[in-house]
Amino acid sequence: MTSQTSPFPANRMFATQALPLRRDRQLGSKSLFGLAWLVSLAALLPLGFILWITIQTGWETASALIFRPRVAELLVNTVLLEALTLPACIALAVALAWLTERSDLPGARLWSWLAVAPLAIPAFVHSYAWIGLAPGMHGLFAAMLVSVLAYLPFLYLPVSAQLRRLDPALEDAAASLGLAPWRVFLRVVLPQLRIAICGGSLLIGLHLLAEYGLYAMIRFDTFTTAIVDQFQSTYNGPAANMLAGVLVLSCLGLLALEVLIRGDARYARVGSGAPRPVTRRRLGRARVPALLLPLALAGLGLGIPAYTLARWLAAGHGAAWQAPELAAAFGETLLYALSGALVTTLAAAPMAWLSVRAPGRLQRMLEGSHYYVGALPGVVVALALVTVTVRIAPLYQSVATVLLAYALMFLPRALVGLRSGIAQVPVELERAAVSLGRRPLLAILSVTLRLAAPGVAACMALVAMGITTELTATLMLAPNGTTTLATQFWSLTNELDYAGAAPYAALMIVLSLPLTALLHAQSRRASGQ
Repeated sequence: MTSQTSPFPANRMFATQALPLRRDRQLGSKSLFGLAWLVSLAALLPLGFILWITIQTGWETASALIFRPRVAELLVNTVLLEALTLPACIALAVALAWLTERSDLPGARLWSWLAVAPLAIPAFVHSYAWIGLAPGMHGLFAAMLVSVLAYLPFLYLPVSAQLRRLDPALEDAAASLGLAPWRVFLRVVLPQLRIAICGGSLLIGLHLLAEYGLYAMIRFDTFTTAIVDQFQSTYNGPAANMLAGVLVLSCLGLLALEVLIRGDARYARVGSGAPRPVTRRRLGRARVPALLLPLALAGLGLGIPAYTLARWLAAGHGAAWQAPELAAAFGETLLYALSGALVTTLAAAPMAWLSVRAPGRLQRMLEGSHYYVGALPGVVVALALVTVTVRIAPLYQSVATVLLAYALMFLPRALVGLRSGIAQVPVELERAAVSLGRRPLLAILSVTLRLAAPGVAACMALVAMGITTELTATLMLAPNGTTTLATQFWSLTNELDYAGAAPYAALMIVLSLPLTALLHAQSRRASGQ
């Protein structure tokens, strides 16, 4: 007797379950796309402001303001700064990361911490320190030197973290095929560092485009310094906004280059395998020369600022520490940093997930709108928000407007950190949670973001450090009577009161040090160290 049963009962049951699962995934993606669209619309406010000014100015006047020798000079300065600084940062970061993570360099953990520590020093404090030591220091190479010292940790952190995660079995297999050590590095290790190098380089490139205080102090003209000068001296809105338009195009070019180099390769695997410690390469006679690199970077990036600050603090004889504005500025800076970091991270989370899990043309467009605003100087973002909050929403000079400005300006920091963390979480774990009945958004929160927690904490620390040292947007948008460490420092240095400004610089460093330590600790924890 034969049984007349369906030969595919399991398949039929699977089909009935797969449809709602697929629908849940689509609903989750649509929800995240909707949230990303809202953030993108807010991020497009500064661009809309520039376009509105351009339309009001008229094409004839706008073209006359764009196609002039001054713009060509600023463009050359900006391109040269990027072309000199980024390769130098990449070479130094990769070399330093290899020495501290893959060689038997004495005191590797100490040098690793010292390589990250310059993040605690604001970029304009680096300039303040070098100007105090060498008042005649200015020009392109001075800008490049200070930029490398100030922003190198943005590349060292992701590269060193990625080096710790790499599977040494791949290098052993390449070496067993007869490749020399330097060929193994170029053909096996370096390609696996691509996403870390691209992310860090993008952050540095955006900072170079948007930085004001660093270059204003050493008298190196960029688009950002020219825009701020236009607004401060003559409040020449059309001229400054035409410069901002060229700056946006520069940012889009940088984004396109990063996307082209980054590619869409996968960098995660299911399971941790059987990890083993990497055998550190012996430096031998090269040990002493190798020590010169971290020693020189620590001396220039930390020693010079420490010496200058100590000299000006001693010159003030402690009187500046008694200023009543000091405690108020510290408290307000701390409050804005923590609140702004939380708001910015939440705003960047949907786009970070879509960037890794749902790549495509629409995603690239939304991601670009998140990134470009990071290249705009704070004064352009602030003026766009002034226009909106005065003419449309009555929120001018409110805390909400200040937090919105911070979220727009520091979206790239949060997005790069979140994207890197989510990319390390296998998508199969997220799909398994959905298949077990979790809603897609809950699966992302409970599985993906939980496993990416080190990256989340790191990006929040990066954003908080940026807010601690933010200057122009705070000056223009903060409620009356608001004082932060950065605004007070800038006010005193403009009055050439370097001794009075030194305590504010010292407190900015003190406030940033725990965030830097968290960033370094989370970077090591992410790789199990």
